[in-house]
Amino acid sequence: MAKPYSDDFRQKVMQAIELDGLKKCEASQLFNISRNTINLWCQRKAETGDVKPKQRKSSPHKGKIRDWEKFGTFVKEHGDKTQSEMAQLWEGDISQRTISRALRKIRHTRKKKHTGIVNEMKLNGQLF
Repeated sequence: MAKPYSDDFRQKVMQAIELDGLKKCEASQLFNISRNTINLWCQRKAETGDVKPKQRKSSPHKGKIRDWEKFGTFVKEHGDKTQSEMAQLWEGDISQRTISRALRKIRHTRKKKHTGIVNEMKLNGQLF
């Protein structure tokens, strides 16, 4: 979601329209904002007396995995299984996609660890 315009900017635009007598279409071109935005600000000022943006509500969605320590130990035990298999083994109803997001959140990777083996390269018949 886009970030709302600052209060200073909103006040400056409304002052230009109300006190300086600038038309809404001229203000939209001068401040490089849409005419609809100015109309919404005027409507909000008529209703509430101010042009401040509405407060955003935080999402009540917490997710299906809440105990991250338990999930971390679960991954250590079952890290060799596929995400679908892990979803079936996890208690409760959970999808493969949820397991995928949770693994990314705890930064678990399935990449192999580097070992002490050094690869040999051949350049013009010589080994390095």
